[in-house]
Amino acid sequence: MNYAGRFNSFVFKGQTVYDAIDAYKNANGITHLEFNYPEHFAGLDLNDLKEHIHPLKVNGLAVRWRKNWLTGNFSNPDEDRRRSAIDLAKEGCDVCREIGGSVVTLWFENDGFEYAFQTDYEKCWKLLVEGIQEVCDYAPDLKISIEYKPYEEREFAMVDSTGMTMYLIDCVDRPNIGCTLDFCHMLMKHDEPSFGLALAASRGRLFGLHMNDGYGYKDSGMIFGSVNFSLCAEFIYFLERYHYEGVVFFDTFPIREECRAECQANIDAFELIKSKVDRVGLDEITRIVDQHDGIAAQNLILELLK
Repeated sequence: MNYAGRFNSFVFKGQTVYDAIDAYKNANGITHLEFNYPEHFAGLDLNDLKEHIHPLKVNGLAVRWRKNWLTGNFSNPDEDRRRSAIDLAKEGCDVCREIGGSVVTLWFENDGFEYAFQTDYEKCWKLLVEGIQEVCDYAPDLKISIEYKPYEEREFAMVDSTGMTMYLIDCVDRPNIGCTLDFCHMLMKHDEPSFGLALAASRGRLFGLHMNDGYGYKDSGMIFGSVNFSLCAEFIYFLERYHYEGVVFFDTFPIREECRAECQANIDAFELIKSKVDRVGLDEITRIVDQHDGIAAQNLILELLK
């Protein structure tokens, strides 16, 4: 597997992007880097950054609009503000390409609503679709990947579930549009994570993963496999069944934990659970899955725990 860690784990504790890169170079298993744009590039020279990245590779970057677009990103009612959000995504595409990345992730944190009668739903959906189409057409050589989250920052997100994400992909109707699935976001929505994975991967639209764990009521960002072992094991099974070859990005939040150790704990957990899935074998797991039998499924979980 290809693995990437989270820059903000270090940045939020006062360290620099270069400090994080150096730490990931020494991690056992990290192969790729994932940036946020523009926050992780402030004050950096791209040529210096590219030299510092080696021998790691860049998977891509996630565009972050933050508080400058509180009333909407691509659905902002202010056309100038909406245009600036689309332009920022295009800038992110240029930077992603420059540093050797291939995936630009869009999480529409401000495209949503809180109150009844606050939003013209059809109009805002149309604006969202048209904005994404423009970005896809601007960078046809890159993968434009939609990350959903059901709530936070808005009470209701326009793109709030796997199903809505797949509908959005159909509406955008571009060959380079796909999705990034965040495990915690799926738990928050009460989406069965592997169900969403199967829907996206079976159509060739699974472009990225944000792996973590939690209890489902908020974006906990806990170490992978620390809470939901069976769901995590099932997720890895379906990743292997659909031959996922992308990067596994650990989007976890070591607020109290030491950053390097927490990153390594994610890799170690993923590798251990994967080894258990591989020990039982895809063919045997598929045989059990095809039975649609809860007892057989539970016995499989117990076997994986051995």
